[in-house]
Amino acid sequence: MINAEEHFYDEDPNKGHPDVRTRLEGVSYFFLGNGKIQAVVQICPEGKGTPVGLFFLNPEKLGKKRNSILFDHDSGLEYSMIRITSDGQEYIPPWETVDASWCFDCKYPKVRVSWETPAFKLSEWFYCRNETDYQLVRRIEIVSKSIRQVNAYCHTGPPEMTKERNIILNPGESTDWFLLYEIKLGENPVISQSVESEINESQEYWKDKVSIQFHSQIPDELFKASCFQMPAVISENAVMDASIWQYNREWVRDHSMMVLGLTFSGHSGIAKKLLERLLNDFVGEDGDPVDSSLTRSYDEVELDQNGELLYALEQYYLWTGDKKIIRDYWSKIISVAEFPLKQDFCHPESGLLSTTREYWERHRLHGILPGIELTPQLFVSIGLNSVSNLAGIINMKDKETYWKRESERIRNALLDKDGFGLIHEGKLIKRRSNDGSLQESIVPLNEAGLPQEVPLARKGDHFLNPDSSTALPIVYGLIQEDSPIALSTMRDLEQLWNQDWSDGGYGRYHVSSEPDSPGSWPFPSLFIARAYAEMKQYDQVWRILNWLYTLPGGRAGTWFEYYGERISPPFPQVGIPPWTWAEMISLFVYHILGLRPEHNQIRLTPKLLTGMERIEASFPFRGRKLYLQIVEEKIAVPEFKSNVKIIESSKANALFAIEDRDIYIEVKI
Repeated sequence: MINAEEHFYDEDPNKGHPDVRTRLEGVSYFFLGNGKIQAVVQICPEGKGTPVGLFFLNPEKLGKKRNSILFDHDSGLEYSMIRITSDGQEYIPPWETVDASWCFDCKYPKVRVSWETPAFKLSEWFYCRNETDYQLVRRIEIVSKSIRQVNAYCHTGPPEMTKERNIILNPGESTDWFLLYEIKLGENPVISQSVESEINESQEYWKDKVSIQFHSQIPDELFKASCFQMPAVISENAVMDASIWQYNREWVRDHSMMVLGLTFSGHSGIAKKLLERLLNDFVGEDGDPVDSSLTRSYDEVELDQNGELLYALEQYYLWTGDKKIIRDYWSKIISVAEFPLKQDFCHPESGLLSTTREYWERHRLHGILPGIELTPQLFVSIGLNSVSNLAGIINMKDKETYWKRESERIRNALLDKDGFGLIHEGKLIKRRSNDGSLQESIVPLNEAGLPQEVPLARKGDHFLNPDSSTALPIVYGLIQEDSPIALSTMRDLEQLWNQDWSDGGYGRYHVSSEPDSPGSWPFPSLFIARAYAEMKQYDQVWRILNWLYTLPGGRAGTWFEYYGERISPPFPQVGIPPWTWAEMISLFVYHILGLRPEHNQIRLTPKLLTGMERIEASFPFRGRKLYLQIVEEKIAVPEFKSNVKIIESSKANALFAIEDRDIYIEVKI
């Protein structure tokens, strides 16, 4: 049974160097990695931490920021800065001059940082040498601003491995300094120097990944930053923190969403590793899923995870054509599909699924009563439909028919307006109690141990609705995007914008029932953006994208789990969930491009955000390439052209045959 202690940690960010804090004022993080090495470039433009810091994570072991490699308890990341001494004056990066961004014109992940002092102007580039070594390259270009020749001493690194170089520069002259960081697990870090002009072998790997040009700065940068960083935080053995430096735990749900993002962005090899780890290690022989790295009692299990895993598996197959993983794991796949259908979870009157856990992981101590939650019904229905399709692919006809029937049964019961379904007064709702009444609010138990500052511990009502998860049936097509239910649901969700704050963003649910600190959440905000994209309410999509872009760290594409004052301790410091990158990629690939492969055909439902005039994209697809061009034209009906057969087309979408060759599709919309 879940107890209060599970939610509390012993981390105190006020102890030690300021760099131990994850939420430094204005901070940006850039994640680089190849599975063997994980590096973080930290930029602090407000003078609260090391202005330009570099440190490393153990890819196979989740941990706190203060325990990172090359992180010093007393000096934080100060040793990682470049220091220059000239004429008795030492220069370090002045925080007010530091500028950092992804090198968006590069074909592989590369971070550029620039800063200058009265005497020198510096540019630094960070990137992985290749996809197979434990090495990160740091190139430093030093330019003299002096009107005379200067002699300077440059150094960086902790005392036991300091690297240094003497340079002589004429006025306006520059020099390059290359450092190679080698971080092998179980060995001491090594910093070496190189005189090579450029050390990069990653382009070959990255040239075959997804490429999309939106010809619009914010979508281009947000998409590329998400694609660059998502594979960087997954180890060679598919280990990944659900929120970096925060949880040090893993979930089937979060990892399944990452499988989708990896698949949609062309990293199918990493997606497969993650799927195999989920199937091998994260579901029991009976199909019971792990959350927070733990197996739960049946009344506290998160059943939506089974559906999300099955849906991710189907999407992986549809993009790659890899049947082998289905056959190799068929017995485990059956367990994952059958587990939610156990009588232990069955609500007798409706046939829906009942537990005392809700989507955002509040439970009995928080006042959650045994009942019917929207998301388990939604994702189990979706997952059963997915596994039914997979059964058909490998000719398991009995299972195909049975799972399809169960998927439709749960879907119909979910949408039943007169019974126990999750529609009330014309809109989607979050939860019913087992007697059919709406669970509108919760009352925490005394043993919940909540800090008095959190909203759920205050006096008054603590409402469950509205909840951002009610946008998901629109995202996944269970609710027609132009239906009155969709419109009413989304109007209701607007209450979540700027609830107890004023800097934008949606909360995950009504702030009064928050057992943690109130604040806006990026990935639930992307749930809502995806629903609005389906509904063609593009101004609302832009509002969310603009908000994400202008947040601290937004241009780096590294978003914290939420934005608010964290009570830490007892709660852990807020971290960076990779799931946000997957949601961003899904928004652009699944909704804007509308690219949705099926078993024997490709369904394309393209949309252009307001102001977008054209999109060009290329995808690896079933061992070939898929090229897509979408252009805005003043025409009444979309025009589709392709080098493969167009099976059918309409105002909304078109179906294309999958043929054994590269596929070219042109759309005028």
